[in-house]
Formats: sequence, C-alpha cells, structure tokens
Amino acid sequence: MFAGVLPMPRIGLGSDLHRLAPGSGLRIGGVEVPCAFAPVAHSDGDALLHAVTDAILGALGGPDIGELFPDRDPAHRGRDSADFLGEALVRMRAAGLRIGNLDTIVRLQTPRLGPHKEAIRARLAALCACPPDRVAVKAKTGEGLDAIGRSEAFAAEAAVLLEP
Repeated sequence: MFAGVLPMPRIGLGSDLHRLAPGSGLRIGGVEVPCAFAPVAHSDGDALLHAVTDAILGALGGPDIGELFPDRDPAHRGRDSADFLGEALVRMRAAGLRIGNLDTIVRLQTPRLGPHKEAIRARLAALCACPPDRVAVKAKTGEGLDAIGRSEAFAAEAAVLLEP
C-alpha cells in the first residue's frame, strides 16, 4: 500500500450526535449505562464508538462511517457499533498503523458518567487492542444549555493518533 515507504503518523477527528428519547439506557463506548433515555438511532446508537470509528477512518483518509455503513441499509438496523469500529481497525492495521493514543469526550447531561468512565476506557482499549494508558475518556454536561443540556441529545468526540 505504501510502496516500500514506512507509513507516517496520522491524526483523525470524529464526532457524533444522537437524539434521546425515553428508554432503558445508553450504550457508550460499548458499555451499557442505565438511565431513563435511549438513543434515537438506526444502529445501537453508541455515539462514542461512532466518533472513534470516524476518527480512525479520517486519519486513514478513507470514507466516513455513513459511507461504509449507511443508515438506509436495513442490515445495519440495531447493529452493534463495535462492528463498525472493527472494520476501521482492520483498515488501520492493513495500512501498517496502530493507535498511538485516543482522546475522547462524551457530552451528556444525565446520567453522570463518572462511575462508568473506567469501564468505558477499559472497553475502548480492549476493542482497539491497545493499552488503557493510551485511551482517555472525559465526560462533560451541557450545563443545562442546548439540546445536550436539556437531555434531548448526547454527543461524543474523538481524536486519534495513528502511528507505524
């Protein structure tokens, strides 16, 4: 793929946003978080895994998650977002790269993610086959402002450094 030239480090950014509706919980970073909400989404609605997937795909200069896994395709209804991340990781490894570090933010008014952050971090590290010290998970509220602050939506952002 690189015609004998070692791949260079690559940086990617990803973000995702899902509306919330009354429900029985959220999946965030592959971890079930009990709460009174559920995402309005075609797949399982894991905004954090969607953001991480897009960050990796972006670092590779490839298509985004919506191009690879269109929400118009019934095959993706309710699909586990770890499958989407898995495809991005296959492409990353095929390019001779690995995760140098992954920095993430989850924006959610309620529930508070403090009790879940370490489980989310550990799950992301396991999914990405990298040491947990290469993964950061931060949680922010909407401070009562905008759709996030009114618990109408939750969002996630991710930045990734891929290295040879």
